[in-house]
Amino acid sequence: MMALRSDAAHWGSLAKAFHWTIVVLILVQATVGLVMVELPKRPDVIPVFTFHKSLGLTILLLAVLRLGWRVFDTRPGEPATMPRWQVAGARAGHALLYALLFAVPLSGWLFDSASSLRPLVWWGLVHVPSLTGGPDKAIKAFAEAAHEWLFWTLAAVAAGHAAFALVHHFVDRDQVLRRMLPGRSKAADAASSAPE
Repeated sequence: MMALRSDAAHWGSLAKAFHWTIVVLILVQATVGLVMVELPKRPDVIPVFTFHKSLGLTILLLAVLRLGWRVFDTRPGEPATMPRWQVAGARAGHALLYALLFAVPLSGWLFDSASSLRPLVWWGLVHVPSLTGGPDKAIKAFAEAAHEWLFWTLAAVAAGHAAFALVHHFVDRDQVLRRMLPGRSKAADAASSAPE
């Protein structure tokens, strides 16, 4: 049975749900963002931009909730065979991922605020306040460049994170990836790690 909370050896179902939901949303967001910037600037593409903004704010909200849950949830320990430098690197990488999960949507929100093209409404339901109080060309230029740079940084760090998880799974053959896979119970993890 899946436990809601994590323990010393396994991620709980809520931590997994946050992780994989954010992964899927970032993949969708990246695809939409890369396509969006190539679209002609016409009124009929406004819904694409609106979707991108709402999805970005959703990712920001999930990042806040995930970090809040992390404060109360146990963090599984690293495998005993993992060198200390790898543990330190993994923790630094996770901290950077969290920072980018906040920085990318916040820079987009700042860019939208400084542009002041139209009111920002989250999924057509919630009016989101401006961070600048009106148009600001200098902030707009800064936020646009920061948003793009932060996005590519997030893409690189996330790719590295995924690559290291695959190394743990296929080379080191430890539980690092397996314990974060959706639908895995503690019993299944224990059975898969038992010697043959």
